[in-house]
Amino acid sequence: MRLRALACDYDGTIATDGRIAPDTLAALERLRQTGRRVILVTGRRVDDLIAVCPELAFFDMAVAENGAVLMDWRANRIEELADPPPAAFLRRLAHVGVPFEAGRVVVATVIPHQAAVLSCIHTLGLDLQIVFNKEAVMVLPSGVSKESGLRQALGRLGISPASTVAVGDGENDQPLLACVGAGVAVANAVAEVTAAADFVTRQPNGAGVQELVAALLRDDLSGLAVPPRTERSRSA
Repeated sequence: MRLRALACDYDGTIATDGRIAPDTLAALERLRQTGRRVILVTGRRVDDLIAVCPELAFFDMAVAENGAVLMDWRANRIEELADPPPAAFLRRLAHVGVPFEAGRVVVATVIPHQAAVLSCIHTLGLDLQIVFNKEAVMVLPSGVSKESGLRQALGRLGISPASTVAVGDGENDQPLLACVGAGVAVANAVAEVTAAADFVTRQPNGAGVQELVAALLRDDLSGLAVPPRTERSRSA
């Protein structure tokens, strides 16, 4: 077995309108029955994810807040992988009228407030970055991404990134797809993700994930004659 784990984005990938379809969950269960691990990797805040995803215990690990929080729901463990947002930053955002929601680490707002957010970061001299996901704007400590969170999850499971396939649809999924053995975009992915993927599904959202699972079960994506993405990342 070449690919031992599947890392899935949530919204726009395995979930549509915030929910995982029963057929998609059944496909993922068939994959797990082969001994492979399934990892959820999402930009959603922890409390929000818990509210919308009753299937959290299904996943071997979950990475929330765009790489900033690691969740082992079966063991009832939630671990922050970075510092929480500075209180002064939250006060500044409120002062300048930026609507936002603060998670354990991530601060989330929407376009077109990114310019005001960046101004607040510069004014306070903070080591924070802005990450986009379609209309969503996320603020995180520098160096935190879906890649960094997935590497933590894989380390706990004893699986290498080169033995992992990842699937996503949004701009913030690009680091995720770039660090693994095979990066997959669902048919509804943004152009940047589609262009960077090794494989693009014919179907969107959960149906595309079902298509990917079928390919993994059929031949472990042996038709993808590409070098490991981890090796390509080092040479880039």
